[in-house]
Amino acid sequence: MLTEEENLMLHDIAQEQEIKLGKVNISSLSRQTGKDRKTIRKYLSLPRSHPGIFKKSKASKLDSFKEYLQSRIESYPELSSVRLFEELIEKGYTGGYTILKDYLRSIRPKRQNLPEIRYETKPGVQAQVDWADCYYDLPNGERKKVNCFSMVLNYSRMRYLEFTRSTDLFTFLLCHQHAFEYFGGVTQEILYDNLKTVVLKRNPISTN
Repeated sequence: MLTEEENLMLHDIAQEQEIKLGKVNISSLSRQTGKDRKTIRKYLSLPRSHPGIFKKSKASKLDSFKEYLQSRIESYPELSSVRLFEELIEKGYTGGYTILKDYLRSIRPKRQNLPEIRYETKPGVQAQVDWADCYYDLPNGERKKVNCFSMVLNYSRMRYLEFTRSTDLFTFLLCHQHAFEYFGGVTQEILYDNLKTVVLKRNPISTN
């Protein structure tokens, strides 16, 4: 049987897995908690709080400090386990670090993963262009740099790449021509990210 605290911790870890991986891995939970897989399946099938099925917890050296820890976490959710461990030592705590870390995991507020918002455009409307630095090694150990021209269609994410020795205007325009030939057409708009070849002058934004 699990203690109520162990059950809560099990559900928390399972929830974290589901958020990150989209599923719960029973084998991984077994390795993390040291509990049998049948036991884990049993308790995960039950509500987080289910009176009468837990064994009684043994008195913990952490018990008298839990109220203090809850107060600290409520005020400063990002406080590290190491920092709180040092604070408890100063207050006379003689227990271990692992039990403290496990308890903090059960009382910390859960972070919500916000959905990613992707800006969509219709086919043929927009492309993005940028330069990147790429490097390659010669047999003699010397490292050389080449420039990489990149054009990406915002709708399909189809990409055209071309490696060049220069980033001058002539090369820049020639790469555009090659990209349009590759895609079989020209987009209505092209986005540039502060490229020196494109931006002649930056106007400061007035705050008045």
